[in-house]
Amino acid sequence: MTDLDVTTLRAAYDAQLRPGLPDPVPQGARVEQDGPLFRVFGLDDVGLVTYRDLGGAVDAELDALIARQTAVARERGEPVEWKLHGHDEPADLPQRLRAAGFVPQAQETVMVGPVAPLASALPVVPEGVRLREVTTRADLDRIAALETELWGHDVSGLADGLQREIAADPQAITVVVAEAGETVISAGWVRYPPDTTFATLWGGSTHPQWRRQGVYRALVTYRARLAGQRDRTLLQVDAADESRPLLGRLGLVPVTSTTPYVYTP
Repeated sequence: MTDLDVTTLRAAYDAQLRPGLPDPVPQGARVEQDGPLFRVFGLDDVGLVTYRDLGGAVDAELDALIARQTAVARERGEPVEWKLHGHDEPADLPQRLRAAGFVPQAQETVMVGPVAPLASALPVVPEGVRLREVTTRADLDRIAALETELWGHDVSGLADGLQREIAADPQAITVVVAEAGETVISAGWVRYPPDTTFATLWGGSTHPQWRRQGVYRALVTYRARLAGQRDRTLLQVDAADESRPLLGRLGLVPVTSTTPYVYTP
């Protein structure tokens, strides 16, 4: 793709997917606005700070805005994540977040690409593996158990979050598992943000025994087909370093980066 294509895709991402608020808001979740940004609580164990842009806030005004987020986190007694993008302004925002006590986590690459080429392909899984759409709590708990095993810390709250999303609007998200026999070996979900041309892909962590055998690729293709059935034309993924090369081969291009900055009271 040309530079113009990347610029256009990034502009579409900013305009359509940011600030990325839940719609509808699941039961138990809450969205609060603070000037140019929004705080989202109740979706996960960590609150989220998100925005399209900071409205030109700089220097003391920006520091005060950041300080209000740490104050809310202390008041609630729970961590909060500031979702920073690589092209966010001002340029010294990362330094100001660190000075306020936010700690950067692993950076991911925001990748965007067309749905159509992937939606026209058939997902191919290894022998003995099947893909299945799931909605029951038992299946969501199995996904959370896999993620907990893979990441080495408790992510059981993932099942709660997915269950609330499905209950709020079953048409807004599709959860897909890859199973070998009765064992979940990978899982991913696709969201269909309202009033956009995008579908967004999440999850995809795969058990080490089944990596490099086409499981993740099949999950991407399957979800792209779902997106095509809903007339979505663009896919977006926050890609870890491990998945970025494969997504590039599937036609997605990097448009920016995203780094979670987490403040823990």
